[in-house]
Amino acid sequence: MDTDVVVVGAGAAGLAAALWLAEHSVRVAVLEGRNRIGGRVLWQPVGTSDVPAELGAEFIHGPAPETSALLRDAGLTTRETGGPTWLCRSAGVLETVEEDFSSGDIFARVSSLAADESVDAFLRRFERDPQLREEARRARSFVEGFEAADPALASARAIADEVRTGVDSTSSRPAGSYAPLFAYLAARCTDTGIDLRLGTTVERIAWARGGVTVEARSENTDAAAIHAKCAIVTVPVGVLQLGSGDAQIAFVPPLPPETQAALRGLEMGHAVRVALTFRTPFWEDVAGGRYRDAAFFRCEGGAFNAFWTQLPLRGRSIVAWAGGPRATAMNGTAMQDRIDCACDEFGTMFGERERARRELEAGATHDWSADPFAHGAYSYVATGGGAARAALGVPVENRLFFAGEATATDGQAGTVSGAFGAGTRAAREALLVITGVR
Repeated sequence: MDTDVVVVGAGAAGLAAALWLAEHSVRVAVLEGRNRIGGRVLWQPVGTSDVPAELGAEFIHGPAPETSALLRDAGLTTRETGGPTWLCRSAGVLETVEEDFSSGDIFARVSSLAADESVDAFLRRFERDPQLREEARRARSFVEGFEAADPALASARAIADEVRTGVDSTSSRPAGSYAPLFAYLAARCTDTGIDLRLGTTVERIAWARGGVTVEARSENTDAAAIHAKCAIVTVPVGVLQLGSGDAQIAFVPPLPPETQAALRGLEMGHAVRVALTFRTPFWEDVAGGRYRDAAFFRCEGGAFNAFWTQLPLRGRSIVAWAGGPRATAMNGTAMQDRIDCACDEFGTMFGERERARRELEAGATHDWSADPFAHGAYSYVATGGGAARAALGVPVENRLFFAGEATATDGQAGTVSGAFGAGTRAAREALLVITGVR
C-alpha cells in the first residue's frame, strides 16, 4: 500500500479526518483539486479593509463544539453577532424587527402531516390565515435566505427537525475570519507528516475488498494512482451528483443503490455572497445615525435577501447575501454585475444609491454554483429525503467513507462545525477498520 488512507478534499471535513488519523499514527494522503485548502471556506482581502472578507462560510452556528475546540487549540477567539435588524419594504423605508432570519414556530406544525411535503406546499396552507400569514412569509424567507434552499424542493420535515435542534438560534464569527484557523490546521498537517497534495483532482476511485485505488491528475501531469486501505471522500454533494463535469469522480464499481438513493435525497443550495468595502461607513450617519448600530438589513423584492455589517467590530465592510431562488436567478451573471447590483441595492435601501456608488472602494464575490469543486453552497434535504444524510454517511464495504456537512445528522448540516464533526466521525470509522481498535 502507498498509504493507509486517502482523503479526498482539503476542506473542513477532509482536514479534520486527516489530522485525527495522523494523530493516531495512520499514514494519510490528502488530495485537493484546488490550489488551496479550505474548500467552501474562502477568504481574501477586499480593498483596504483590515479583516479579510469571507466569500464562503463566515459564521459559527450554535454551540459548534467541534469548531470551538479547534479555535481553543489554536488560541483563537470568537465574536458574538448582535445588534438591531432593519427590514426594508421599499426604498428609504426601514423598520426595526426583532429577528433577522427566523422561521418562528410555524414548523412545529409539520408534526401533524401524514407524509412529508415540500416547504412551499406546507407554507401555502397558511396564506389565507390572517394570524399565520406573516409567520409563513418569514418562514419562507428563512428557508430561502438562511438555508439557501428552494422551498419547492426542500423537505418540510427536514427543516422542522433542524429548527428543533436550535443550532440556528445563535451565531458568532471567528475573530479575524476563518483564515487564522485554517492556517493553524495547515501547520498541523505539516507537523504531523500528512501528504497534502494541492492542485490534484481525483478522477477515479476503484474499490474492492482488498482496498482502494485512487487515480488523480495534477496540473500538467499524467494521472497517477495511489493505493490505500480505504478512502474518505469529503467533496460536496454537488460534485458527487454530477453526471459529467470537470470535477466528476468515477466510482468503480458504481456506488451501491443505498448510497445513490441518499444522494438523490439531497439538494445543493445556491447562494450569492458579495463582500463590499466602502471608503467610509456612510450608512452610520444616514438619517441622523439611525442605523449606526445595525447588524442586519433584510430586504423584500430585491436581488439580495439581506445585508449585514461586521458588528460588534466596526468597519467599512458590508456583506450582501442572496439564497435560494434569488441566488439561482443570478446564475450566469458576471461577477462585476453582482458587485454593482449589491452596491446599488444597499445604497437604495437608504435612498442613497449614488452615494454608495461614490463610496465603494472594492467588491469581491465567488461563484459557488459554477465552481467545479462545489456546484453549490451547502446541502439541504429534498422532499421525501428522510434519512438521506445518515444514509450517505454509512461506509461502503468498509472501503469508502463519506464525510462533509451533508452527512451531519445533529442539526449542523450546512455548517463548518458539521463538516469538522463529520470528518472526525469518518476517521474514527476508518481507523476501526484499519486497526480493529478505536
